[in-house]
Amino acid sequence: MDNRQAIGSWLSGPRAAAEEAGADFGYRGEQLGLPESGPGSIARPGRRLGALAVDWGLCLLIAYGLITDGYGQATGNWALAVFFVVSVLTVGTLGFTPGKRLFGLRVLALDTGTVNPLRALLRTALLCVALPALIWDRDGRGLHDRLARTVEVRI
Repeated sequence: MDNRQAIGSWLSGPRAAAEEAGADFGYRGEQLGLPESGPGSIARPGRRLGALAVDWGLCLLIAYGLITDGYGQATGNWALAVFFVVSVLTVGTLGFTPGKRLFGLRVLALDTGTVNPLRALLRTALLCVALPALIWDRDGRGLHDRLARTVEVRI
């Protein structure tokens, strides 16, 4: 192996190197029995981040307009509290937040299909901590989804 191949495999990551060696990882969601594309497939990170940005923006507006007297540290703290309440209520009842609905996403429980309020509470609490949402598995599910036994799919 020359230097270019060694550097190329290092830059592309361990998954690419393993695939070059013959490992078959399949597509995202295959292990969960989800389709590769279209409705019911695993939501892509771009859509998920877009939905999160919309939800956070709405929560900031609510905190700024209804709760605090101006923008400051308290507004961010209240926005997080509003985000927590909105996410638990909407994901636990409807399966999506306003941002997720706008981006065509839905949260499903792996075993029953519908997310009960306790799973929504666990998922949202871990999402608000942020670190579990940044640790993904090979299907693109965050640690918050794995622990709550949920998956975010396209609708």
